[in-house]
Amino acid sequence: MKISAHISDILRDKSGGVWTVGPDATVFDAISLMAEKNIGAIPVVEAGQVLGLISERDYTRKVVLKGKSSRETRIGEIMATPVVTVTSATSIDACMQLVTSHRIRHLPVVEGGQLIGMISIGDLVNWIISAQDAALNQMESYIMAGYSA
Repeated sequence: MKISAHISDILRDKSGGVWTVGPDATVFDAISLMAEKNIGAIPVVEAGQVLGLISERDYTRKVVLKGKSSRETRIGEIMATPVVTVTSATSIDACMQLVTSHRIRHLPVVEGGQLIGMISIGDLVNWIISAQDAALNQMESYIMAGYSA
């Protein structure tokens, strides 16, 4: 089933803002913010530009397993770059292809070089499930209408 919606549709339904960190923040600060906001990744932003992304995966692989200190290590040292980004006009199908092919879980949404939102694979999957459920309900209503005579 092809989903013809765009990221703007998901962003419209999302509540809350986008939390960011700068490249000079400590990993500890980023992990603390992720825990507080219950999120799995944070864009690394400077002057509105997305420079990188820090995720729980980056923390475990680039700090914990390497024996580094999260209180002393700066985000700029371990952030994932380059970052795969999308725009609000990117289709949900295209985003699913991106997260699958790049094996990533988060997509910053950028317009005119500025960060405007963040989409997770969970957001994409939830949207697809809702769209498929709505399509099935429409088909069921259409079929059942033919039997009401």
